[in-house]
Amino acid sequence: MRAYWGANLLIALLAVSPWIFLSAAASEARSTVLTIAIENVSDQVGRIQIALYDRASYDGHDQKPILATSVEAKAPETIVTLPDVLPGVYALKMFQDIHRNGTFAMNKLGMPEEPFGFSNDALPLLDQPSFDAAKFDLTNDPARIVVHLRSAF
Repeated sequence: MRAYWGANLLIALLAVSPWIFLSAAASEARSTVLTIAIENVSDQVGRIQIALYDRASYDGHDQKPILATSVEAKAPETIVTLPDVLPGVYALKMFQDIHRNGTFAMNKLGMPEEPFGFSNDALPLLDQPSFDAAKFDLTNDPARIVVHLRSAF
């Protein structure tokens, strides 16, 4: 009888132990601080509109970001700190809202009229760069990345 209970207890512990370790790891997931140095900020000031995306929310122009913020633009460099970001793989989209109207201004040909940028300084071709081109792995606490705004074409 003892051998029976001992074997069952061992099987039960082996079956449950992965859940114990997963639960402990999940509870230890701590948020991090992401600092973004935005360079090449135009002296026309305005506001910097910043959006943080994960892979699922990145594609499309009407997707909701994981986090969005707006800060006063300071030329030639604006520093932004995003507290409480969970570790993960993300991409940033941003633009300098010179017109202060909350929208990214484009001309009739669809060309940008305001400075813009993406994480990894990813370049758009006919549309925004892919998530893979703009992605970065946020694992360090604190983390710092640099984005260079590109002038409107």
